[in-house]
Amino acid sequence: MSAEGATGAASEWQAPVWRLVPFESLRVHELQYIYMARQAVFSVEQNCAFMDADGLDERAYHLAAWSPLQREPVAYARLLEPGAKYAEPSIGRVITTAAARGRGLGRETMVRALAHVAGIWPGSAVRISAQARLESFYGALGFVIAGPRYLEDGIDHTEMVRPAGTTALSPPRGGG
Repeated sequence: MSAEGATGAASEWQAPVWRLVPFESLRVHELQYIYMARQAVFSVEQNCAFMDADGLDERAYHLAAWSPLQREPVAYARLLEPGAKYAEPSIGRVITTAAARGRGLGRETMVRALAHVAGIWPGSAVRISAQARLESFYGALGFVIAGPRYLEDGIDHTEMVRPAGTTALSPPRGGG
């Protein structure tokens, strides 16, 4: 992967290579680049100061879309085991980097994440803490609002759940 990062990525597009691994299988540089991507989106773009390294990464599977055009993943989600944050498995830290937006990677990331959750923890509901502005995005993926809005790190959020047994979504494009 190039050393240019998201800001220096070429304007051409190459489909990313998807990789799902538990924390202990992440390479040191992969973890660094994941943190860089998460901080670029959450801390810099959204102007939100919060403790991203919250101690839950080591209890998670990490789904990342890697592009040869930049060192950081172009899309990412963290899949937490049941009991780590909620009674159910959960998906969080979902991002698409600026260089890759407008290509459907947000939906593809979630479709892939949900398929992996179903494979790892079959028959489970999935709970998320969604930014309120994304309620309809997650609603289209089968999530329903499960509580009132609340403020988290200065941003309105809504707890949402995708009930167990919800119909699988159309498969994502490409392999991986």
